[in-house]
Amino acid sequence: MLTSKLVAAAALVTSLALGTLAFAQNGAPAATPPVAPAAAPAKAPATAAAMEYAIFHTNKGDIVIELDHAKAPISAANFARYITDGFYDGTVFHRVMAGFVIQGGGFDEAGVQKKTKDPISNEWQNGLKNNRGTLSMARTADPNSATSQFFVNLKDNAALDMARGGAAYAVFGKVIAGMEVVDVIAAVKCVPKGGREVSSPVEAIVVSKAEIITKEAADKLVAAAPKTPAPAAPTAPAAPAAGK
Repeated sequence: MLTSKLVAAAALVTSLALGTLAFAQNGAPAATPPVAPAAAPAKAPATAAAMEYAIFHTNKGDIVIELDHAKAPISAANFARYITDGFYDGTVFHRVMAGFVIQGGGFDEAGVQKKTKDPISNEWQNGLKNNRGTLSMARTADPNSATSQFFVNLKDNAALDMARGGAAYAVFGKVIAGMEVVDVIAAVKCVPKGGREVSSPVEAIVVSKAEIITKEAADKLVAAAPKTPAPAAPTAPAAPAAGK
């Protein structure tokens, strides 16, 4: 039993490593833009607050996010830059795996992968864990390949905190309001795409706009948000086979 659980966990981690590969919504692999070498670690501005707040307006509702510049300065600053540049506006959550993660930040509604900035260094050893509601950087098998794509953990994914191939997955923030929206997205009907174990929503889950907001605005949204208990774990979660 223990061996089978470890195999399933390893398969999930391998599957997530495939998340930033390009898959067109018609099921055919899309061309993947060339990836530049990992950029030198960026430093957070000395005047930057430890926490920064953002909101993603989606066609399923709003998601409020807290970015941790203190523990994940490179990833948080990278994510904030994509927001202020308007990069996430019109993107979709292209990958949904119930009981695991929802992933977005790379494709528009037509299934076209957007051109990104240079990849960033992996901050997986910052003490933050891939627990339910946290945001992590999606990447390929290269630990330092993350650019714009991210995922939200639907449950505590301890397997994603385990280093494989030299690193684990870097957490840089968390959902502080709108987790019920994340759960709605996680429950949409999906189909496999691209010939791999990638579960793509049948209907487009669109980010109409992403923006940085003040702490005061975030606090008001948190106060007004409904309390969202963790959903019951699936009785038999599907563990994608490695390499398929």
